[in-house]
Amino acid sequence: MNDDESAASGWFAGVDPGDTEAARAAIRDGEAPETADWPTLAVESGFADTETEYYDLLHEATTAATRAEVREREQADDQQLIHAIRALDDCQRVRNELTERVGEWAGSQDSDADVDSEYIADLAERDPDNPMEERLVSLAGRIVDLEDETQSLQTVVDSTATSVAPNLTALAGAELAARLIALAGGLDELAKKPAGTVQVLGAEDALFAHLRGGAPSPKHGVIYTHEYVRGIRPEDRGSAARALAGKLAIAARIDNYSGEYRPELEDELDDRIERIRAREHE
Repeated sequence: MNDDESAASGWFAGVDPGDTEAARAAIRDGEAPETADWPTLAVESGFADTETEYYDLLHEATTAATRAEVREREQADDQQLIHAIRALDDCQRVRNELTERVGEWAGSQDSDADVDSEYIADLAERDPDNPMEERLVSLAGRIVDLEDETQSLQTVVDSTATSVAPNLTALAGAELAARLIALAGGLDELAKKPAGTVQVLGAEDALFAHLRGGAPSPKHGVIYTHEYVRGIRPEDRGSAARALAGKLAIAARIDNYSGEYRPELEDELDDRIERIRAREHE
């Protein structure tokens, strides 16, 4: 390839040095059949006056390309699912903390107060008699609002998880699927993890303690919330966790690389868990 052909294949070919958007697109989408002395060719083609200017323009273009990639990544469905499940957790945490506070506060005014969701809903509708009670009623209203928001977020998580990861959601349920994706950092990252890593996601503290030699190896992480792990007798829980993690790892890969729903994964997992449960009767 001669210099003219090389210059024509450079990312800067046909790009106005002041057009950052065009440079960004060229950096991201362009390709060349082979490497070349791009700084020299850029100067010879008139794209830059000096090699130093070429590197400045290259830095500007690559920075813009990176920023655009990050924006697109953040807007991806799996990343939106991560934000939704984290928001759901935040709402539940704050709701629980406020419920405990309102319970203590209401109990100080009425020793017979039975603080449950119905009591808080009624309290939120009460006409306060003094400034202190006004604040208590206001807090109760915030709890009711957080409960409504939690339900709305749960609906979003359910629908988005099914769309983003149909196989993973079918096996794990929407909430656990979303938590696994969040813990991994995304569906692509989860799909790259071996089953053994999927098994202990969420148990990082226990795993690090084990690696330091001060604790036993964890058998499971967040997948403990799954019925197929939590509902198994303790001596078989490790086997169940391995079986579940293995299928979840496969499901994540299928969802990430093809998106094709495979109902046979559910049947295979059900059969494996049934064989594990049968040990109780041996």
